[in-house]
Amino acid sequence: QVQLVESGGGLVQTGGSLRLSCVASGSISSINTMAWYRQAPAKQRELVAVITRGGTTNYIDSVKGRCTISRDDAKNTVYLQMNSLKPEDAAVYYCNLDVWSLGRLNNYWGQGTQVTVSS
Repeated sequence: QVQLVESGGGLVQTGGSLRLSCVASGSISSINTMAWYRQAPAKQRELVAVITRGGTTNYIDSVKGRCTISRDDAKNTVYLQMNSLKPEDAAVYYCNLDVWSLGRLNNYWGQGTQVTVSS
């Protein structure tokens, strides 16, 4: 079994920064794609950023230039550095990982971490 634990959310003023972390633990052989999603109230969950095992990254247009996704495979961890935060960035942020575990590739979600941006 694999568990994901997120941290780093909180309340920040407009223009502030947060760094989200997601640590995977358990019987992990390797991790392929790592991603961050977010879901605001009454809105669909959306993909914010993704990083492949090779380090290729992709972002939704609304966060390009303000957010950076990175990974530390030695720590089974993915990060999302968010700068110049805006009220519209407020949401619950979820990490999502494709994990090789016990010979199988499975997809896992974190429990979510709340990001609140005050204007």
